[in-house]
Amino acid sequence: MTSQTTLIGPGQQPGKPDRSNEPGTPSSSDGLQAGLKNRHLSMIAIGGVIGAGLFVGSGAGIAAAGPAILLSYALVGLMVVFVMRMLGEMAAARPSSGSFSAYADQALGRWAGFSIGWLYWFFWVVVLAVEATAGAKILEGWVPGVPQWAWALIVMLVLTATNLVSVGSYGEFEFWFAGIKVVAIAAFVIVGLLAVFGLLPGSDNPGAGLAHLTDTGGFFPKGPGAVLTGVLMVVFSFMGSEIVTLAAGESENPQRAVQKATNSVIWRIAVFYLGSIFVVLTLLPWNDKSLVQEGGSYVAALNSIGIPHAGQVMNVIVLTAVLSCLNSGLYTASRMAFSLGGRGDAPKAFARVNKRGVPQVAILSSVVFGFVAVFFNYRWPDTVFQFLLNSSGAVALFVWLVICFTQLRMRGMILREQPEKLVVRMWLFPYLTWATIAMISFVLVYMLTDDGGRQQVLLSLLVAALVVTISLVREVRQRKVRA
Repeated sequence: MTSQTTLIGPGQQPGKPDRSNEPGTPSSSDGLQAGLKNRHLSMIAIGGVIGAGLFVGSGAGIAAAGPAILLSYALVGLMVVFVMRMLGEMAAARPSSGSFSAYADQALGRWAGFSIGWLYWFFWVVVLAVEATAGAKILEGWVPGVPQWAWALIVMLVLTATNLVSVGSYGEFEFWFAGIKVVAIAAFVIVGLLAVFGLLPGSDNPGAGLAHLTDTGGFFPKGPGAVLTGVLMVVFSFMGSEIVTLAAGESENPQRAVQKATNSVIWRIAVFYLGSIFVVLTLLPWNDKSLVQEGGSYVAALNSIGIPHAGQVMNVIVLTAVLSCLNSGLYTASRMAFSLGGRGDAPKAFARVNKRGVPQVAILSSVVFGFVAVFFNYRWPDTVFQFLLNSSGAVALFVWLVICFTQLRMRGMILREQPEKLVVRMWLFPYLTWATIAMISFVLVYMLTDDGGRQQVLLSLLVAALVVTISLVREVRQRKVRA
């Protein structure tokens, strides 16, 4: 099926002819198979903002800020909505497997596309190790006869095989993984609200209504400043929203997919993040110790309602979230490597696809580094792996900043070259773009005042500086060769 949208492939420059719309040519001009269906893209878009951190890590944020954590989620959610709108504007006009990295290459310069592409790839291969270990812990609890490292290996191998078969198999797995997460959270919100207002038959919860939002020290029990502390704790749970713009390049109608994903991001964040955390805060007092116990805040909320085997139910859902994150992480890392290879910023082999339209070398290379990171996690968890975690910790914010600056330049380029493609527009341009840049910059600066955040920002800046230096040295050498 041919695409009706211009696809900027890894080696294609804006303004040059693209034959992807001509009869008889694949919909993806870069060789990737357009194997993702609309339902795949829709569920990837919905599930992309739901990670295991929401289920497990939200209790720590609640303990740090109290009910005001809702404002933390709202602030970060607003920031993500703006960033996604900017990215949607560019992706709808020029769908690309490299997404923001390819756009940064075009708008800001080769160094920007190279740097943010490799930093993003680095982020996701570290995530592979984190999620594989998290999934292995759950599976070991169910089948203790198999060691944890073996479960991590099995999980990685299964999802690698899935990604190698075809992009359609990745989409199908992600459709069901994301579907389970979406149904679980929707059910949690509905059942929780019924219990909150005393309408759930047989519930163990007293049905206090909205009283728990203010009955234990008020809405700001830790002071208004705790909202910013909460921001630092929740900001990284939103990473992954941008995956749909990478996947759009392998869909039948990239422009339509990006439009739908961009337009739906507001209600997705409102329902899945704000809605579910609101339910937790109204079912239990914010300082209830069960919220920060091993099962997490969702398990504590389910226990308060009287749901039998709440811990095991949530373990199944968390495992699904982990597998979903692993699946998408491997896909995202491989497509970024593919795009970098096509632009000459990575080995050319990364840009090759097999007969099924799958970038096999890019996938296997990403998996190898994922396995190495898993090994570091088991061998040196508190030194080498902790360094990897911290040095990739602020990459999400760097990516969002680059998207903002890229959109400032890209708007004019699209208007000059393909004005008819500007079907998604950032609101109040350029004022909201600059406001988003200020918000992200403020979060980064505020992280420097936090002990844990300071180390993440400084180490991430160190790695970013190293990557930028490499890119600039490469550019100088290439100019000398051309001269």
